[in-house]
Amino acid sequence: MKRYIYIAAMAALAGLTTLSSCEDFLDTENYTQKTTGNFPTTSADIDMMLAGIYSTLNHINRQHTVNIFYVAEAASDDRFGGGGSADKAFQMTDKLLNVGVDAFEPFWEECYKGIFRANMMLEMVGNITDWVDESAKNQAIGEAKFMRALLYSDLAQIFGEVPMPLASAAENLPKSSADAIYAQIATDLKDCIETMPNKPYDPSFSGHATKYIAEAYMARVFLFYTGYYQKESLPLVDGGSVTKDQVITWLEDCMTNGGYSLVNDFRELWPYTNSYTINDYPYTAGKTAIDGSPLAWETDVNTEVLFATKYNVYGSWNDVSLSNMFPLFYGIRGQNAFPFGQGWGCGTVTPNLYDDWVTEEPDDPRIKASIIVIGDPEEIEYDQNPAKDQMEYTGYLQKKYMSILAYDASGSEVVYSSLMYGAQNNNQLGQTQDLIMMRYADVLLMHSELTETADGMNQVRARVGLPAIGYSLDALKKERRHELAFEGIRWFDLMRWNDVVPALQKQIGVKINNLGTETTMQEFGDGFAKRYQETGGFWPIPKAQLDLSNGVLTQNPGWGTADAEFLGW
Repeated sequence: MKRYIYIAAMAALAGLTTLSSCEDFLDTENYTQKTTGNFPTTSADIDMMLAGIYSTLNHINRQHTVNIFYVAEAASDDRFGGGGSADKAFQMTDKLLNVGVDAFEPFWEECYKGIFRANMMLEMVGNITDWVDESAKNQAIGEAKFMRALLYSDLAQIFGEVPMPLASAAENLPKSSADAIYAQIATDLKDCIETMPNKPYDPSFSGHATKYIAEAYMARVFLFYTGYYQKESLPLVDGGSVTKDQVITWLEDCMTNGGYSLVNDFRELWPYTNSYTINDYPYTAGKTAIDGSPLAWETDVNTEVLFATKYNVYGSWNDVSLSNMFPLFYGIRGQNAFPFGQGWGCGTVTPNLYDDWVTEEPDDPRIKASIIVIGDPEEIEYDQNPAKDQMEYTGYLQKKYMSILAYDASGSEVVYSSLMYGAQNNNQLGQTQDLIMMRYADVLLMHSELTETADGMNQVRARVGLPAIGYSLDALKKERRHELAFEGIRWFDLMRWNDVVPALQKQIGVKINNLGTETTMQEFGDGFAKRYQETGGFWPIPKAQLDLSNGVLTQNPGWGTADAEFLGW
């Protein structure tokens, strides 16, 4: 059974007001009402607060078009928006445009809910006295600081400058500068690294932040901040800084002592190799792993995954956040095509990615391990015209996050997790696959980039049987695109390398199919180059938040005007 960090009562933490109850008329003390006067009082209460902070990630990801993972994919040169004719909210992102004045409101709200919860826990944790030992207290504090850093990093990558409350008290704050935000992020991560216990990979602790995960995220934050803003180091709140050498030292500590490693075979990271599906999918049937051992999914909890948003079997119409929505969003539009289940058809893969990949690395097995090519005899067959109800159809789909089917005892197609974990046989509620946010391959690639050496990059290449190559930034860029395709990273890589405009302009004129009619990808609004120049790659602050601030907040450049709206094809 999949483990999951979640507790329904965490909704109360948004205000810590009441959990409804009836007081016994003989007793004046309410034992079920949680207020700041009686909660938290124990380390178990702190665990509940942490669960509420982590659950923010699930609630963010249920907002299909306005979360950081979707934006990083659809805005990049690897994916189009796709979906149906009415799904302008899918298609706006790949054109650097918006639909409606509050499209990003759910993402904004959920991030700040998580930050509020982290701030509140950090304010109250000092009152707890029943810790097993000091390291348990430091672990809990570190997890809250890690999550605050992560959420501010997400906000900063999406919006640029944002308000930065560091206390639970309500304040109407203006935007903080990017330097101030990244100083706080770096300070929180540095505190995690220096105070959290040395807790290496432990499958029973999956979903929790650790010192070593903080070290990996420090590298990711450093690379984005120094690349995008053209800086030499990360600032700290106390006026100091985090240098590249320090980041390398921490990253090497993660590599040496974190207990992480690459899984044996790249395909074993993805659930299409699960035991209920593998023998009926032509691409995997009868295949062995790269070392000759049986090919088998490593499940969501494995030595390569440092951090992930966790999902389980309890998804329901009352709380869809417990089921991973991305396989539904990216699923084949309108039909099952074994082993892939139907969904909404968003995030179609650009032909440019496939063509570039085949040209640059024709023997790379990750091509077929990552991309579905319609018409490939080892892949799927559609029962009907695949483009009939599909916008921005390309003939290419990704397979890392798809609804995966299996045959039950009667021969019926069912969601694999219903057989493996007892989940609902439902493409929307039965998706238990975790959303990977950091894996060890990325750690190795970041180490190569920071040190300008090929060692880490060649470890990643060796895992898929590719020969070693010398280091160059161009080679590193290609390796990151290939290894980490469809994992919510590409857009931010393009931003920090200043590669957005040339990458997106290559999409102009690419053949696509809209509702069965062949056409080509076009520029909308002012075009890719001007839109990126106007916005800097950041997205609009919701108008509802601007209104609530009574003029304290201002809209981001390039947004809030009619020409920034996507009106459809």
